[in-house]
Amino acid sequence: MLDPSPVNRPRNPHSSAYYRCVEDHFETFEQVYEDRFERQYGFFRSYVMKVIYRYLDCGDLHNGFARVKCRDCCHVYLLAFSCKRRYFCPSCHQKRVVEFGEWLCREVIKLVPHRHFVFSIPKILRRYFLYDRKLLSELRRCAWETLKVYLRSFVSSKDAVPGAVIAIQTFGDFLGFNPHCHILCTDGCFLGRGTFRVAHTIVRKELEEIFRHKVFKMLLCKGKITEDLLSMLMSWRHSGFNVFCGPRIYPREETVMENLARYIIRASFSQERMSYVQEEGIVVYQSKDGKERKAFDALEWLGAICSHVPGKGESRHWRE
Repeated sequence: MLDPSPVNRPRNPHSSAYYRCVEDHFETFEQVYEDRFERQYGFFRSYVMKVIYRYLDCGDLHNGFARVKCRDCCHVYLLAFSCKRRYFCPSCHQKRVVEFGEWLCREVIKLVPHRHFVFSIPKILRRYFLYDRKLLSELRRCAWETLKVYLRSFVSSKDAVPGAVIAIQTFGDFLGFNPHCHILCTDGCFLGRGTFRVAHTIVRKELEEIFRHKVFKMLLCKGKITEDLLSMLMSWRHSGFNVFCGPRIYPREETVMENLARYIIRASFSQERMSYVQEEGIVVYQSKDGKERKAFDALEWLGAICSHVPGKGESRHWRE
């Protein structure tokens, strides 16, 4: 006998520690931002407050709902409207993550070997991307051009081109601003008419050198760094640039690919790893491995979270 269909249970966003923290402090956060956070996170973006207001209304039946009725059993229930805000509302962003993983594997990814790459930059350069968010798309372009040049070197055809999906993440384990690129890239190049040639062994140091050159050239052209700073950075023994190259993923490994697709656009934080001490206005956040904890003033927590909210119309992932 088949189990009965599960009953729809509306979520209760007001009960979460994250919601209570935002509700308690968002007005104060807006008032003190200029004095406390402008130097650390850049000018206040009014769009962020719109995101917060929409989140506070998300999942609340009092703010609008759809009436859903089953044609077979005539059961009726109310479905509250959602805010659809990225990187701030945990529920709405998680839906986006799941849909993105399914769409990518079914509609975009070709049945050829792939690899997961991560391109990161040194700490001294991160502030330029924090204060000028348009540079994030330029960082993505640098990473893509690096892979394209490198993978083309394995084939003789000038028309050879790899395929890639690129996502920008701006956060580290404890929400520090750390812009880096996650890339799901074909492990080789397409040569036209459905022909695909697999690349040889990937040498990370070679990728790092190409990536460093392209990032420096981009920042120099944008007027963000000077020739003197460039000379100093070039003299460092350890450049601070890093490229991670994962193992080859074969077409039959669909679950691995879908999990990676979800991972590269994941939210900046996990509700399960945070706790909120309402009486003291403190948020305690646990590291991913569970070995470390960090206490934040509630306003500092909001400042860190909001620094990772994309601007209106700003995309954090691309396909090439």
